[in-house]
Amino acid sequence: MDSAERHSVHISCLFPEILAIIFTYLDVKEKGRAVQVCTAWRDAGYHRVVWRGVEAKLHLRRANPSLFPSLVRRGISRIQILSLRRSLKDVVAGIPNLQSLNLSGCYNVTDVALANAFSHEIPSLIELNLSLCKQITDSSLAKICQWLKNLEVLELGGCTNVTNTGLLLCAWGIRKLRRLNLRSCRQVGDQGIGHLAGNISHTATGTLALEHLGLQDCQKLTDQALKHVSIGLITLRSVNLSFCGSITDSGLRFLSKMPTLCEINLRSCDNISDIGVGYLAEGGSKITNLDVSFCERIGDQSLIHISQGLYRLNNLSLSACNISDEGIEKLVQGLQELSTLNIGQCNKVTDKGLRLISENLRNLACIDLYGCTKITTVGLELIMQLPSLRTLNLGLWHKK
Repeated sequence: MDSAERHSVHISCLFPEILAIIFTYLDVKEKGRAVQVCTAWRDAGYHRVVWRGVEAKLHLRRANPSLFPSLVRRGISRIQILSLRRSLKDVVAGIPNLQSLNLSGCYNVTDVALANAFSHEIPSLIELNLSLCKQITDSSLAKICQWLKNLEVLELGGCTNVTNTGLLLCAWGIRKLRRLNLRSCRQVGDQGIGHLAGNISHTATGTLALEHLGLQDCQKLTDQALKHVSIGLITLRSVNLSFCGSITDSGLRFLSKMPTLCEINLRSCDNISDIGVGYLAEGGSKITNLDVSFCERIGDQSLIHISQGLYRLNNLSLSACNISDEGIEKLVQGLQELSTLNIGQCNKVTDKGLRLISENLRNLACIDLYGCTKITTVGLELIMQLPSLRTLNLGLWHKK
């Protein structure tokens, strides 16, 4: 082949397998445009490697006979429904190997619609997001637990009609569940958590494989719920209890005994104090992420507890807590591997505290100083010299 012939070789002459590999580097919109260029690119674009891990975002307004066969041919098994004016049953029937179904924000989804869609076993479905589907009740959970036995992720945030009975059904039917989000499910109480933990009903062993549990803004929960969690959910790795106003220091004593728990969110838990943080520090050496922001009873004593007991902490949020430079001094002496520190709206922290941070937390990558009214450019210049710093939040600008 002479030089002219070599230069005349077009990209469409590449093997489809090579084109497919190239297409994997494109974002979803670019993939869609590429397959419309020509027949060769279209054929290459149907290789499943091109669409691996892609979540299709669909507006299901009217019948489109080619839609689901096209998705199946590409190997797409993750679906997000942006708006729904058709039967949900069409989705389940059209994509037989459906792995993930996201209905978040589809306010018109009802128990009847889910009952029609989930009327037989769907062993491939492992993720279901029903966040903000406000018409969903325990009746839908009955169908889910009957037919979606392999479900590992269930998002129910904002499903305000879910009750303790629904959690009993989950404990009975979904044994492989690893992540459960119950944010703002305000009818859920201690008994429901007891069902999940397998501590109450003799007919339900519980969702004992749970690793992540979201209980944000579940107002009926008390320390008894945390006792259930500590006894039954022994593989739990993270728990979000933010805005759970009835949780107290005594509840944290239960959490401190959990060997696998590494992430705890206590944001705006008004009854948490230095005493509770002390309990966590006694047995919480495995904790890597702790958020006690907007807990007004958290002060310098908590920082002493943290520095003496939470040796593996990487991310710490103390926004609007009652801490000062004295507490910062204790903190930096014991947690020199800290990578993220949020101390926004801590009005007692001054340039002295920033100097201590800059001299000791050399691995710090992110810091939030929004609303720290006692700091000046002198302290900020010290922080900006940290060698690993990627993000500095002052509310007005970011250093990346």
